[in-house]
Amino acid sequence: MKYHKIDNSLFIKNRKGFTSNMKPNSLAVFNSNDIYPISADSTMPFQQHRDIFYLSGIDQEESILVLFPDCPKEKHREILFLKETNEHIAIWEGEKLTKERAFEISGVKTVYWLQDMEKIMFEIMTQCDTVYINTNEHYRANVETETREDRFTKWLKDKYPAHAVAKSNPILQRLRSVKDPIEIALIQEACDITEKGFRRILNFLKPGVWEYEIEAEFMHEFLRNRSKGFAYTPIIASGNNANVLHYVDNNQQCKAGDLLLLDTAAEYANYSSDMTRTIPVSGRFTNRQKDVYNAVNRIKNEVTKLLIPGTDWGEYHAEVGKMMTSELLGLGLLDKADVQNENPDWPAYKKYFMHGTSHHMGLDTHDYGILTDPMQANMVFTVEPAIYIPDEGFGIRLEDDVVIQENGEPFNLMRNIPIEIEEIEDIMNS
Repeated sequence: MKYHKIDNSLFIKNRKGFTSNMKPNSLAVFNSNDIYPISADSTMPFQQHRDIFYLSGIDQEESILVLFPDCPKEKHREILFLKETNEHIAIWEGEKLTKERAFEISGVKTVYWLQDMEKIMFEIMTQCDTVYINTNEHYRANVETETREDRFTKWLKDKYPAHAVAKSNPILQRLRSVKDPIEIALIQEACDITEKGFRRILNFLKPGVWEYEIEAEFMHEFLRNRSKGFAYTPIIASGNNANVLHYVDNNQQCKAGDLLLLDTAAEYANYSSDMTRTIPVSGRFTNRQKDVYNAVNRIKNEVTKLLIPGTDWGEYHAEVGKMMTSELLGLGLLDKADVQNENPDWPAYKKYFMHGTSHHMGLDTHDYGILTDPMQANMVFTVEPAIYIPDEGFGIRLEDDVVIQENGEPFNLMRNIPIEIEEIEDIMNS
């Protein structure tokens, strides 16, 4: 892995958090992701399943974590099953984890090779009453592919039909949404790498540059700072492309006078950052662009203050809607009649700002978190208001990542990334 070793106290703590929420005499299983094929002998780069990583730090395919806190045999209360390396694998792919190295990373003392899994599972399944299966219940999930986790769950339920079944996901949703200081430091590292990429672009952008060239500049900077690359598919949208919310073609030329919307950010150690900035291709904003930009920035600054412990998700977004409506009236994009006659289910401001303002962030860009739960200290959220104006040929979105504090305003992990008009223009014209 490119990233520095993570203190395994994080994974030890995470496992304790999970097992403390399990039913008596129950067992939980977590699988790594598959390596997905493309065609012929080609595969996609491996991405570890975030849940097994969260609980163990193991970043390798064909790995299984088993947690059985009430197991009569102490050595089987935490078990890792790993793919055994051999000379052929070592030559062609590089050695896989040894048992000793897996213990150093995870803090799990009992490590078996994968070939022993069914035998060991039979022993411990006869000793438990309930088995926790790991399903993806994120509110944005739309998975059509059968995963390694899915196949294992089918096998387990077929092999042991008399066991009660429980779900890991509700426990993980709550645990993963509140970040440990080690996690916050890793997200901060991802944000710092993102800052380096953005500053590189401020010195690179000029009329005539292509969107994909900007993508390449970001990737160069990310890779040279121990990141695997983008935390999500980058959006590099010049001109009216910014009004396509998930524009990812990145194949157009940046033209003089246009704005460039950059929704691009680095990962680090599987943790995400998530940044959006909107900058002028020619190095200077027009007066109209400034007015809209400042309106978006004001909203971002004001709504950030609402991210405090106890805040309700629905009420938060209702307040954002009020602020956005006021700014759109000031910009002449809405009038009083638009607001008076609006559909309560789709308010007038939604014509120019049609998505949410914040989401949980962490191991996943759209991270785990139960939206009906009040916000808590050490949750990490994005703040990303926007105004999209296709008729005027531009859209402006600004986004930072913030940590909710026990007392006071959230801590901005992107506080050092330029966002004010004057600073952006100064850097671009220096």
